[in-house]
Amino acid sequence: MITTLKIIYESIVQALQSLRGNKMRTFLSLLGIVIGIFCIIAVKSAVDSLQDSIVSGFNELGSDVLYVEKQPWNEDPGQNWWKYARRPNPSYSDYERIRNRSNLADEVSFTIFTGGKTAKYKSNSVSNSFIMGASYELNQIQNLVIEKGRYFTPNEYNNASNKVILGYLMAQELFGNIEPVGKFIKLFGQKFQVIGVLKSEGENPFNFMNFDEVCWIGYNTVRKFVNVKEDNRYIGRMLNVKAKEGVDLNDLQDELTGLLRAKRKLKPSEENNFSLNQLSMITDMLDSVFGVLSLAGGIIGFFALLVGMFSVANIMFVSVKERTNIIGIKKALGAKGNVILLEFLVESVILCVIGGVMGLVTVFGVLKVLSSVTPFAMELSLSNAAFGVLTSIAVGIIAGIIPAFQASKMNPVDAIRA
Repeated sequence: MITTLKIIYESIVQALQSLRGNKMRTFLSLLGIVIGIFCIIAVKSAVDSLQDSIVSGFNELGSDVLYVEKQPWNEDPGQNWWKYARRPNPSYSDYERIRNRSNLADEVSFTIFTGGKTAKYKSNSVSNSFIMGASYELNQIQNLVIEKGRYFTPNEYNNASNKVILGYLMAQELFGNIEPVGKFIKLFGQKFQVIGVLKSEGENPFNFMNFDEVCWIGYNTVRKFVNVKEDNRYIGRMLNVKAKEGVDLNDLQDELTGLLRAKRKLKPSEENNFSLNQLSMITDMLDSVFGVLSLAGGIIGFFALLVGMFSVANIMFVSVKERTNIIGIKKALGAKGNVILLEFLVESVILCVIGGVMGLVTVFGVLKVLSSVTPFAMELSLSNAAFGVLTSIAVGIIAGIIPAFQASKMNPVDAIRA
């Protein structure tokens, strides 16, 4: 064990001496390793950062929730547009049907969205406010965190009380540094008491909805001021169904299909006039897209690493030739072939790891610059950094195995004479 550690230490010293002694040759040889690691890890990190940002934006949807919509999420919106446009919108009566008849649903919520209203507090006002009127169960389905205050009470919801929960930015714009909870704002021409403020969602451009700017009121309240009839094309609608714990979404989907077909009086020969969507439909599409991007970066990086690998192998062949007589002396003094093999193999790995680290440092710097100009954070994760180092080690082993094997098989007499 001590001998092995000593060999590794000496190999590291020799690799560093090779770097110092032949700076230009070593730099040009390692350039391929640097470029290869940069291509692979930079693309992988950028794709992972983008994917994490998108997925976190959709995480508020919930992975155990089905969404009743007119159009499926996994199709191009422009494809068959007229077909889906003719479908009825999800309605409050659909919500009631599912809530009363479903055995597999844990919670069901119905939400409408509208804009064009002005929210006021004293001299401060926000025009074209984003109004969300939701049934009482939404808080059990949507991943929204109330940072200040509280949620609606059952009595407030059922009695259509003028209570409102504000998004973080909405509260900031209306109240500034003033504590908003308990204050009254003017909305729909009437006073609404602020009972809560949502936690900030940050500046993720891929958020499913921008709840930072929402005015959240109960569905029973919003129907006093907004036409919520099914033929109103100027409001958005969302019908969410959360599965009970342990229930497979496919089973829930089958149950909802039967309930909605019966409610909408569809004949057996007629196709569904609704779509049941889930988060996995989006993530599956993203995986295929990001897989292609990662593959493209991997191919570019592979060829760069291939060039670098031959360059490092060339360095190792030169190193073996320059130290032929030293190898002969070591073998004459009793050094075994595997010791010589390990010595040159470690040197090759060290050279490649140095190139890999240089590539990772370059990736880190580039991602920092890109993070300052892109709307989402781009980071070099520990897993990607570890992958880069392991790739460098693998390249070092492949590049150094033939020169190291050649050195280990040298005849000591011929080597000393050379």
